[in-house]
Amino acid sequence: MSAITSPLKPEDKKTIAVVLQGALVDLLDLSLLTKQAHWNVIGHNFRSLHLQLDKIVSSARKHADTVAERAVALGCNPDGRASTVAGTSEVPQLESGYINDGKVVAAMTDMLGSIIRRMRERIEAAEQPDLVTQDILIEITQDLEKHHWMIEAQR
Repeated sequence: MSAITSPLKPEDKKTIAVVLQGALVDLLDLSLLTKQAHWNVIGHNFRSLHLQLDKIVSSARKHADTVAERAVALGCNPDGRASTVAGTSEVPQLESGYINDGKVVAAMTDMLGSIIRRMRERIEAAEQPDLVTQDILIEITQDLEKHHWMIEAQR
């Protein structure tokens, strides 16, 4: 069995592997939590919020795939297993059951904000070792910041 070789120096590969794994966990958990909110939101703004949440899920899933595939292209093994996401996620969690639309907006604002802060740290960490990965993270952060703005505007 042959492994995928990396164009990066070994120490740079380690840095980028950590950056990409953290981004992957954030994006996978975001997609799961947002879908949970999508299923359980109630209130006057149910319909518009329900639809908006699906856009965030779609975006998070698309970006998670990009991140995982970038990791593999660099010879790193992404780990998107449920146990890994559950054990390492730093994303604020949702309460169970039905959630009022105002609480969903507040929770999603907090979730997206926490992920954006970590993504910006990852952007800085990726600058020296791999500008291509940094560019991917910048694009993801731009998209997350747009979702954050659109959710937060409903407070």
